[in-house]
Amino acid sequence: MTELTGPVPSAASDLTGRVAIVTGASSGIGRATALVLARAGARVVAADVTVDGGEATAQAIRDAGGDATFLPCDVSDAPQVEDMVASAAEHFGGVDILVNNAGISGGASLLHDLDPKVWDRVMAVNLRGPFLCAKYALPHLLARRGVIVNVASTYGVIGAPLAPAYCASKGGVVTLTKQLAVDYGPMGVRVNAVCPGYVDTDMGGGRARLGPEGQAAANARREAAAARQPIGRQAHVDEIARVIAFLSSDASSFMTGSVVTVDGGCTATFNHG
Repeated sequence: MTELTGPVPSAASDLTGRVAIVTGASSGIGRATALVLARAGARVVAADVTVDGGEATAQAIRDAGGDATFLPCDVSDAPQVEDMVASAAEHFGGVDILVNNAGISGGASLLHDLDPKVWDRVMAVNLRGPFLCAKYALPHLLARRGVIVNVASTYGVIGAPLAPAYCASKGGVVTLTKQLAVDYGPMGVRVNAVCPGYVDTDMGGGRARLGPEGQAAANARREAAAARQPIGRQAHVDEIARVIAFLSSDASSFMTGSVVTVDGGCTATFNHG
């Protein structure tokens, strides 16, 4: 498949034989990450609540000669996460890499207008999800001196308009990353986070439900906001995935507790967009 073509990873970034779980792998950054890790030689478990998309990601890897399987999972549900991790370890013989990518936006709202149910759901997916996945993956990662990469957000390190639940959840991911690095670094497990800025993706399919005119308006707003950042555009999902692959590999062997902004300079400016 052409989706797996691209620059050959350096020897330091070679992931041959390693087993990677990628949550939220049906689309966007998660799908791109699964494909990039597979291209680097990893055997990939694509986990997602969306069955068709997750199956398609795993199939794309297999079609290109890689090794992948899809496992359905709602990361906010402890029994589902426990089963998913156990199945991944059984299928491939262990787990070396966990990429906590699954997330939802929660929409746009001032806090005093925010439905508590929306707050709870955002926290359940964006913060409880990484907690549960790490909890059940860590025994396997400890056995193989593995790696966790959490996908946070620039909104986890700065304030952003109309995003109280999302900002709070991603801020929690940032701090959880640092805390896990403290506890598990001495045990051989590295934990880092990536904070994307504006990325050309449709989290949760929100734009897809707007219709042609709504989609065009939403895309225009994002492009205008991204244009105000130093690089002046949105990222392609592969640009985030390649950083995740780096953090998953021995090329980043002296990094743990790091929070890496991949944001086109967004957090270096006052231009929130």
